[in-house]
Amino acid sequence: MDPLSGLLLGFQVALTPQRLMFALLGAFVGTLIGALPGIGPVTAIAILVPVAFNLDATDAMIMMAGIYYGSMYGGSITSILLNVPGESASVMTCLDGHQLARQGRAGAALGIAAIGSFIAGTLSVVGLMFLAPVMVKVALGFGPPEYFAVMLFGLVTLAGLGGSSLRKALIMAAIGLLLGTVGIDPIVGVTRFTFGQSFLWDGVGFLPVTMGLFAVAEVLLSAEELYRYQAVRVRLRLKELLPSWADLVTSKGAILRGTVIGFVVGVLPGAGATIASFLAYALERRLSKNPERFGRGAIEGVAAPESANNSAVAGAFVPLLTLGVPGSGATAVMLGVILMFGLRPGPLLFETNPDFVWGLIASMYVGNLMLLVMNLPGVPVFASLMRIPYPVLMPAIIAFSFVGTFALNNNMADVLTMLVFGLIGYLLRKADYPPATLVLALVLGPMVEKALRQSLVMSQGDFSIFVTRPIAAALIGLTAVSLLAPLIIGALSQRPQPEPALTAEESRD
Repeated sequence: MDPLSGLLLGFQVALTPQRLMFALLGAFVGTLIGALPGIGPVTAIAILVPVAFNLDATDAMIMMAGIYYGSMYGGSITSILLNVPGESASVMTCLDGHQLARQGRAGAALGIAAIGSFIAGTLSVVGLMFLAPVMVKVALGFGPPEYFAVMLFGLVTLAGLGGSSLRKALIMAAIGLLLGTVGIDPIVGVTRFTFGQSFLWDGVGFLPVTMGLFAVAEVLLSAEELYRYQAVRVRLRLKELLPSWADLVTSKGAILRGTVIGFVVGVLPGAGATIASFLAYALERRLSKNPERFGRGAIEGVAAPESANNSAVAGAFVPLLTLGVPGSGATAVMLGVILMFGLRPGPLLFETNPDFVWGLIASMYVGNLMLLVMNLPGVPVFASLMRIPYPVLMPAIIAFSFVGTFALNNNMADVLTMLVFGLIGYLLRKADYPPATLVLALVLGPMVEKALRQSLVMSQGDFSIFVTRPIAAALIGLTAVSLLAPLIIGALSQRPQPEPALTAEESRD
């Protein structure tokens, strides 16, 4: 069945009152889940697995997919308004989104996040329809050496997140990589650097670190600076709350590039929306003619990561539906649900159960439109929250952070970790060290280590495996160019310029 015929069949399946209700329910619940730190789409979908027993397979998957892509947008709400990333994929949105909110442009940031998510979600579903076979072939060529090269390229982008100081960015990267080594060794299985503490067996928690570095540190900085106690002035006229035409023009390239990055990264099993958002943000900062605007309220700094994390959702469905390989934690839970209904993901799934596959794909078009219609009218309401005085808002943020972090594992050790990193984040921000760089290294570090060691096991310790495999060699070459180019350009710009020759008249003088 060709894609267009399949899509027509899918709309016939998805456009029934019952399935429209499940798509709306999933998008709504996903938005709430994304805004609440500590839960996340994986947990939310896993909680709903018992409910799926009482549903049709198509109904269950439409609702779970809605939760997945809905949570990507939901995370932007608290990231922009409170500097609290509700979802790990929304960490990068904090950097510029909250600065825009502090400038009274919370509505524009929320609006561009909704529009970017809609465009990226729609285009990525088109990619899921037409490009799935091609992307699967590319993904099949990825082994541990290729994954190592991809992650290494991600680490090189740390220089782009480090503001004006490469030295500070590399220091933060080193700290993040060191924190990533805590826990159980991924190859041998022994504990490392846990100091006898069982809560460190799973490593230093991503959520406590993120909540501390961003939410708690923001509250401490705000409490210190008296002028920030004043409420942010937010104009409630709709035309000023939504993005302007200039915002849309400025963001169009970021949205399209974020869509492509998100889809490609989403196809790669294990990469996920978080890494996609990091890469999209770093690319926009590198391409910008004024990179110093990033971190101070650049609208592209919201458009790129929000487009990338939503696009990565559809990308993750490519290996799930065509190979039976989950592209993320959420799709791993969905794979279990699909198998529970007696379906077998793979190339034959499109032939044996076309109504299921195409109904799910068509529901993504509908669900993304529902998200846009549901959230754009809510922008004035969300933005008006910024009028709450900081003496009232700060305790709420702290309570929100405590509850979200504790709910992760029902463990007070996570709360203590959050408080420690809150103090660390406060000191880092005072010294102008980029906390986002530490977070990225913490995410990528364990993946880099695992891929590196698996590659060396494959080659029996021979490092040439990274240059003899074409894809890995190309990625490492690209990494070297990205790393060395700024250093070479900087060195050339500091070379003394020859003084201009004196004219005859100046010589006489």
